[in-house]
Amino acid sequence: MIRSVVEMRVSTRDWYQERVLRAWQHIVANLDDELPLDRLASVAGFSPFHFHRIFRGMTGESVQACVRRLRLERAGEELRRSERRVLDIALDAGFDSQEGFDRAFRRHFGSSPSEFRDSAGVAVRRLPARTVAAARHVGPYDQVGKAWGRLFAWAGPRGLIYGIPEMIGVVHDDPEVCDPATLRYDAAITLRQSVNPGAEVQIDTLAEGDYACLLYRGPYSKLGDAYTRLCGGWLPDSGREAAALPSLEFYRNSPQNTRPEDLLTEIAIPLV
Repeated sequence: MIRSVVEMRVSTRDWYQERVLRAWQHIVANLDDELPLDRLASVAGFSPFHFHRIFRGMTGESVQACVRRLRLERAGEELRRSERRVLDIALDAGFDSQEGFDRAFRRHFGSSPSEFRDSAGVAVRRLPARTVAAARHVGPYDQVGKAWGRLFAWAGPRGLIYGIPEMIGVVHDDPEVCDPATLRYDAAITLRQSVNPGAEVQIDTLAEGDYACLLYRGPYSKLGDAYTRLCGGWLPDSGREAAALPSLEFYRNSPQNTRPEDLLTEIAIPLV
């Protein structure tokens, strides 16, 4: 049977995504190593000449930017949970000087490394508006995997999964005060093109604004402790007030290939 052009395009995109994901996983597993472009291209099975453009087109960031971001996020976690010198953490992150590390860290987290450490890892960041495709879940938060399954089943055939998609949990309700059966949560991915919604998803815009951000490392079942630290510890002393908008959870790695204790979630609470 002759395959349709559409089927061939979907199959080819899946093949490319798998190879880009292979390179991304290699980066995550070898952050302390030199990661030259030809080595990553070889891991992904692409020619070095085309690999950089393919990676950037499918992930939304260059290889260099991806490596720098992952090293900075690891450095942020190290600052939060250890007393190591900032300079040592900077060197581990691939920087030649603390000054360069400080500048890059501030651009990414919105605060200096010392401020980040002193505020228990909380940083106020200006997040841009995002257009997302979202699948709604109503019920206990430990069952949101079903919404993610519906979202990816809808987005995949439409070619909307670009390499490593930006995955966001939109958290509408507080599980400590709401009936678990009524909790609302949206499993969302950032869109880079216009698309019509379907029966399973909605197209939303997440507002631009200031957010109090905390990078949490550990199982999703313990996210409530991080929220308590952010809302009950940092917020009352911050001089800021939380806005009446949903909190966001940016999932920085995948539970499919990461141990629960190593999962990275950036919690973002909107501020007035």
